[in-house]
Amino acid sequence: MTRRTVWTLCLGLTAVVGSATGAGARQNAASVEILPVRGNIYVLQGAGANITVSIGRDGVLLVDAGVAAMSDAVLAAIRRLQDQLDLRERPPAFGSETRSTVADRQIESPPKPIRYIVNTHAHPDHIGGNEKLRLAGRTFTGGNVAQAISDAAEGAAILAHEKVLERMSQPAAGEARAPFDALPTDTYFTDGMKLSHFFNGEGIQLLHQPAAHTDGDTLVYFRGSDVIAAGDVYLTTSYPIIDVQRGGTINGVIDSLNRILDLSVPEFRTEGGTLVIPGHGRISDSADVAYYRDMVTIIRDRIQAMTKKGMTLQQIKAARPTADYDPRYGSAAGWTTDMFVEAVYTTLAHVRSNR
Repeated sequence: MTRRTVWTLCLGLTAVVGSATGAGARQNAASVEILPVRGNIYVLQGAGANITVSIGRDGVLLVDAGVAAMSDAVLAAIRRLQDQLDLRERPPAFGSETRSTVADRQIESPPKPIRYIVNTHAHPDHIGGNEKLRLAGRTFTGGNVAQAISDAAEGAAILAHEKVLERMSQPAAGEARAPFDALPTDTYFTDGMKLSHFFNGEGIQLLHQPAAHTDGDTLVYFRGSDVIAAGDVYLTTSYPIIDVQRGGTINGVIDSLNRILDLSVPEFRTEGGTLVIPGHGRISDSADVAYYRDMVTIIRDRIQAMTKKGMTLQQIKAARPTADYDPRYGSAAGWTTDMFVEAVYTTLAHVRSNR
């Protein structure tokens, strides 16, 4: 499977978008659905990939940016959330104080801007809106603080693992380099990082998941809300998408799903409790992630057993190791079942060759 094939597939998995003008633009705006998750956390669906939003008096933090064509619709959805925040937290209008021209309680403060964008990985359905969303925001602290900080107000900060910056700034042959304003402004190279301060009332951690969907995946853990934005290491719409050309592996996906379960605390009998937002699909809990993890592990073990018997890739495909899960996760278009089986076989073969 070539890089171009995987890149095309990732684009193909994004939502279909309409024209950027006239009726098409109105359709785009309407197609972004706002779903409340918990506390200050929301999900925007319909922008190509799920976008997790933390919104409050400290500003807006986004996990992923969707496709470029949906940026205006995403900004409109964020503005609606900001308006709702103003209405929800506006003080009651009664008493003599509210009639004072000095203390007018009805004067709206300007909404806090987008301050952070976190990219969970470097695929276009998750980073396509980086440039426009970044320039619509503002970084309150930043820049070269040892000298001038004149660039601190020029857009939101984009956070990602350093592998994401490498993929975007040094693309493979035949791929376009990302615009400068779409590139991550702050990267990390360790197992994880955390915001240096509470944001909208809670701590936020970025956790690197190596060699999973890609080699630069990040889980974003909202510790106060108990919500995890998983990116594409967890999906509810298909088998795991394993970008072998960008370092993805089946074992890394399973490790990432186990990491999500390690962080999760169920409310009762694995239901409820910690909520997980997939890269594509519906909001989930630990029971959903555990089922998905078990499914992926079973298929991995089946293919591994077949390879130990000396079966070729074509023989394994013909044996249909995914047959009992195909009605739920299989597909003949986009990221197909055959492509998933091939990716599992390829990454397992790589493990065997390194032993």
